Amino acid sequence: MIKSTLKLVAAIVLFASCNSYEKAPSGMMYKITHGDGNQKKLEQGQFVKINIEYKLKSKDTTLSSTYGLIPVYFPVDTASLGKYTFTEILMQCKKGDKIEFSLSIDTLAKMGVLQLNDIFKTKDIVLGKAEILDVFTDVAKVDADYKKETETEKKREVDAIKAHLAKNKITAVESPEGVFVVLKEAGDVANKVDTTKIASVYYKGYTIGGETFDTNIKPNDPTAKPFDVNIGTGSVIPGWEIGLKYFGKGGKGTIYVPAMLAYGPQANGAIKPYSNLVFDLEVQDVTKK
Repeated sequence: MIKSTLKLVAAIVLFASCNSYEKAPSGMMYKITHGDGNQKKLEQGQFVKINIEYKLKSKDTTLSSTYGLIPVYFPVDTASLGKYTFTEILMQCKKGDKIEFSLSIDTLAKMGVLQLNDIFKTKDIVLGKAEILDVFTDVAKVDADYKKETETEKKREVDAIKAHLAKNKITAVESPEGVFVVLKEAGDVANKVDTTKIASVYYKGYTIGGETFDTNIKPNDPTAKPFDVNIGTGSVIPGWEIGLKYFGKGGKGTIYVPAMLAYGPQANGAIKPYSNLVFDLEVQDVTKK
C-alpha cells in the first residue's frame, strides 16, 4: 500500500513538472522561473545581458554555453524577437528570471536553421536554458559592462596559461597585454619586429592541449614558404603582433596567447570558442615596409 502511494505521488509530481511548461505561439515549449518579484518586465528599447546554453538531449552534449564565460548582450526589440527561440517569450521576463525551453531538431531543420547530420538527428531535442542577468537603458552602460566582463574573462585565461606554464616548468616572459613569450633564440636585436616592418614567419599553431590546427612548417615540401605579417595592420590576431615584437630576424620561440587576444568567443575552423592558443615561431626575415 505504501509503495503504491509513493508511486502515485511520484507520478503526480512528474505530471505537474511536465505541465509547468507552456507552449509559445510557435510551438516551442518553455518554462519561466521568476526571480525578484520587484523587477519590471522588459521594455522596448532596453538592452539585456543574458547567459544562454544549448544541449542535445540524446547525448547530454553541450553545443554552446556562455555560463562561466562572457554573457551575450542584445537590444530588446519587439520587431525582431524571432520565432521558435527563447527570445519569442522575452517580453514576459524580468531581470533575474530563468528560462528553460526545448526545440525539436526536425522543426529547426524544416525552418532551415540547421541541417540533419551526424550531430543533429531526426526526433532529437535541443534543451536550452537562459538567465537574464541584467537590464540596461543605454548603449554606454552596455559597453562599460561588456568591458568589465572581457577583462574578467581575460584574467581567467591568463591565469590558466600561468598554471599550464608552472605545471610544465616552462619559463616565459609575460607582456603587459598578457601574451607569454618563450625565447629560444632572440634573433638579431638590431633588426627586431616592429610596426615599420614585415616579418616572414614559419609557424605551428596548436591548442594548450596539443592539438595542431595550422602550420606552414613542412620539411618535405620544397614549395613551403614563410607567412608574411605586416605588423600594425591587424592582419593577424593581436596576440601574434604582440608576441612577434619580442623577436628579431632569425629568432625562434613559442608564444602563448589568451583567447581574448586570439579569436575570443568565436570559433575559427578547428579552433573552438575561448581557446587559449600556442604558436611555435621562427622569424625567417624582417624587412622594412
